[in-house]
Amino acid sequence: MEFHGLVLLFFYVWYVIFLRSCNGQLQSSQTQVLLQLQKHLEFPTQLELWKDHREEICFISSTQVKVTCKDNFVTELTIFGDKPNNGRDFDGFAIPNQTLTQTFSLDSFVATLARLTSLKVLHLVSLGIWGPLPDRIHRLVSLEYLDLSWNFLYGSIPPKISTMVNLQTLILSDNFFNGTIPNSFNSSNNLAVLSLKHNKLKGPFPFSILSIKTLTSIDMSRNRISGSLRDFTDLSNLEELDLRENELDSSLPEMPKELITLFLNRNSFSGQIPKQYGELNSLQQLDISFNALSGATPSELFSLPKISYLNLGSNKLSGTLENQMKCGRNLSFVDISNNRLVGDLPSSLRNESKNRVVKSDGNCLSGSLQHQHDVSNCAEANGKTESYRFGVFVGVIVGILVIIIVLGLCIVVTCKWLYSKGISEQHLLNKSVQDNYSAGFSSELIANARYVSEAAKLGREDLPLCRSYSLEELMNATNNFDNSTFLGENIYGKLYKGKLESGIPVVIRCIPLSKKYSIRNFKLRLDLLAKLRHAHLVSLLGHCIDGILGERNDSKVFLIYEFVSNGNFQTYLSGDSSGKILNWSERLSVLISVAKAVHFLHTGMIPGFFKNRLKTNNILLNENCMAKLSDYGLSIISEETDANEVKGESPNSWQMKKLEDDIYSFGFILLEALVGSSMSAKKEATLLNAMASFNNQDDWKQIVDPVVQATCCKESLSTVISITNKCISTEPWSRPSIEDVLWNLQYATQVQTTADGDHRI
Repeated sequence: MEFHGLVLLFFYVWYVIFLRSCNGQLQSSQTQVLLQLQKHLEFPTQLELWKDHREEICFISSTQVKVTCKDNFVTELTIFGDKPNNGRDFDGFAIPNQTLTQTFSLDSFVATLARLTSLKVLHLVSLGIWGPLPDRIHRLVSLEYLDLSWNFLYGSIPPKISTMVNLQTLILSDNFFNGTIPNSFNSSNNLAVLSLKHNKLKGPFPFSILSIKTLTSIDMSRNRISGSLRDFTDLSNLEELDLRENELDSSLPEMPKELITLFLNRNSFSGQIPKQYGELNSLQQLDISFNALSGATPSELFSLPKISYLNLGSNKLSGTLENQMKCGRNLSFVDISNNRLVGDLPSSLRNESKNRVVKSDGNCLSGSLQHQHDVSNCAEANGKTESYRFGVFVGVIVGILVIIIVLGLCIVVTCKWLYSKGISEQHLLNKSVQDNYSAGFSSELIANARYVSEAAKLGREDLPLCRSYSLEELMNATNNFDNSTFLGENIYGKLYKGKLESGIPVVIRCIPLSKKYSIRNFKLRLDLLAKLRHAHLVSLLGHCIDGILGERNDSKVFLIYEFVSNGNFQTYLSGDSSGKILNWSERLSVLISVAKAVHFLHTGMIPGFFKNRLKTNNILLNENCMAKLSDYGLSIISEETDANEVKGESPNSWQMKKLEDDIYSFGFILLEALVGSSMSAKKEATLLNAMASFNNQDDWKQIVDPVVQATCCKESLSTVISITNKCISTEPWSRPSIEDVLWNLQYATQVQTTADGDHRI
């Protein structure tokens, strides 16, 4: 017996160990992601149990923390914190003891989460997470359950969240979202539960939701959603709909027959209660109180077979209730108070049953009921309603006529004003760039240009606004353009160093004036350049136009830029800058800065700037080694020049064939950062051979700069090599967007930072 007992014990222990090794053993990279998330969340007390059990994270849990693993990957992450948003006063900044600190980055946090590629269930509740939810949340492609409730998220709900095709439950309730709900949920074919309650969401109800046949529950209560609703009957599986405490103002829509709970109270719904509501045989709770509903009260509502809670109070319902009206046997609460009902209260609603609460105050009901108005009050109110409706109809017609007349007068006055506003082009020449223009753009490039509102927020406050300079000011700044101030020359003209009268060091670029633009159009193009302010762009401080277009062949425009003092990126790759060579982390920092600048140029204005002549020697570093991109956007004011005619640039240079593609150009910047600047001097055939080597992981060590090899981790380097190959693809359609490039670079930086931290430990 003892022998058999030992055998059974042995097999039991073996089974437990085998089961744990099969279902719970994590890859080291997955463990590192969890520990990095712990760091992002600023080491909450709930995760202290991970401290001494890094190898057993999948097997330890509590009421607040749970990690489920399968096939060496994390499939579920649940963390319930202790930082609920107790108040409703959140201004978008960190709050001590309520949110995570000011250094928390939700963008980086989500990027780290995205590395849990098998994650299906995610609960992050009451953790003090704050900031706008980034679009990249959609990279959690396997996610089926997402709960981010009771945090401090604000802004709009990212549209790409609707592309998470496996998502079945989405809970973003009790946050501070104050934008609109994306109207693109028609691709969410598996979504069953959608909860956005208790936020500050505004705008119309997203009608794309009405195409999700799998929905069983919708909760958008306690927001500021406005406008009308449409027919919900196509949502055949819908059981719960809660839109209470919003600003909806249409008539009540028809509902699916399987609906169990319907809350539409405290809105501004008007019109009559649809008769179709009396056919909702599965309905158990109905609350449409505190609206402006009118007309008769359908008696069928009271006799629905499963109805238990019925609240019609505080509306404008009128008429009588049928004396023979029956009530469902489950009906335990009825509120018809504060309406305009008259006549007797049906016997089925009299307070004779202890199992049913009936509220009928504030009507004009007869009998012995208390707190009722005089019948004449209700009759008068109903009469006033009809008069009011007629008055509103007449008012709307008159208002439309008045608006048409006023608009006509405005058009006439505006046309006359624009005609009289014509001034000479020479007068426009002396007008400061910082003035606001009302004239329209005349070339195809800028005819439909408009600024993205967020672009202005990225401006440089430490530099003066762009203005017009006189030629005398520039001559004083450069000592009459002395040879000692000459810095060089490229496709766009000569470059000089100078110092303004205010003491600000500047760089002055001299460009021949393009004859194809009128002075008005050229001035507007300068205005576009002046508005491009970003932390990683060399800022334009002013301009000076010498001569008048069309009158002289030697007319020039001088562009005045801020002076960036610490050389260019290329010199730091070759060691030409006092022996200093950037390591891998420093190169990634520069590349991310340039990617952000390019992203701004592409999206900061519509249409964006895409011909930006991206090269490593156009990436400048300031005294803090922060990268700034120069020579951007100049193609909109310069003559089209054949690159083969530019002195000092080889006809085989890669920029000549693909100059129009910033992503392709950025790919060669990435390549140069990987292999060193000496590669840029070689012919295109050599570059293609280098690219071919990158497709073979056994050969990359022969190509990559030794400094990079000595200071990088394999995963970080592989990520950059992969995105480089995509950028320099010969097929333009297969190249990534600048957003994808930026995301991969930030991911590579996070991986490298984690590796560096582990190495220090």
